[in-house]
Amino acid sequence: MFSQIRRTSKVLVLTGVCAVALAACAGHPDKPIIATQQRPVELIYNTGSAKLDQHQWTDAVQYFHEVERQYPYSEWSRRAILMTAYAHYEANAYDDARDDADRFISLYPGNASTVYAFYLKAICYFEQIIDVGRDQAATEQALVALREVVRRYPASEYATDAKLKIDMVNDQLAGKEMAVGRYYLREGQPLAAIGRFRTVVDKYQTTSDTPEALYRLVEAYLTLGLTEEAKRNAAVLGFNYPGERWYTDAYSLMQGKGVTPAIIPVKSKHAGGIRLPSLPSLRGKALKPPTT
Repeated sequence: MFSQIRRTSKVLVLTGVCAVALAACAGHPDKPIIATQQRPVELIYNTGSAKLDQHQWTDAVQYFHEVERQYPYSEWSRRAILMTAYAHYEANAYDDARDDADRFISLYPGNASTVYAFYLKAICYFEQIIDVGRDQAATEQALVALREVVRRYPASEYATDAKLKIDMVNDQLAGKEMAVGRYYLREGQPLAAIGRFRTVVDKYQTTSDTPEALYRLVEAYLTLGLTEEAKRNAAVLGFNYPGERWYTDAYSLMQGKGVTPAIIPVKSKHAGGIRLPSLPSLRGKALKPPTT
């Protein structure tokens, strides 16, 4: 159902990483904060980058915030905003990461790195996609945001990654429609089920759920006694997926109603279609932000 899209994160190249004094936070002696005296921007920024490499997300955010505080409107401050967004993302603080990305877009709409801000916003929604049995609001938001990356920056590496994730999102949304459609069918509501299965065929026809959706349409129409509609959907299923188990089942179902479809099922080494693991097990991490 999904393409393997995991990417191995590249280690950030650090120069001049130095130790920085830490002071205890007032009232919270176990929570370190960075000293606030003026220091070279490279030192603060590179220390924040080192904290990222060490997966110390909260500390990294503090250093990048300090870059912004001490050197506002500088090139280093611009970079620090994206690094803060990435650190928040890695810490699963998705709302904060999206806020950082929006801030970058607002301040630097024409910058070459703005593509990353749009991309990271999309990935934050993508990472919040949940099982098809639950509400898919984040899935819909992820789809809109990923398409925005592709529309605005079609030639970028981020668009390439976004396209792969769009396929995964479409599979997820199709899976949701199938789950609801099966429920209606079990509950004796074939008309409601037909609406769900038709959505999969019409809107998500490139997903792996399409063969089953066509079979379920055959099943639902036969339940309603609409043999001609069942025949039409069986014909589409047989023409496009003659080796699928779903067409073999549809063929038998039609024969049981005294109707023999014109297309005879063929044997396939992948009978029933290839079913890959569900979305959470293949969820890909975001690409790292640009360093320039």
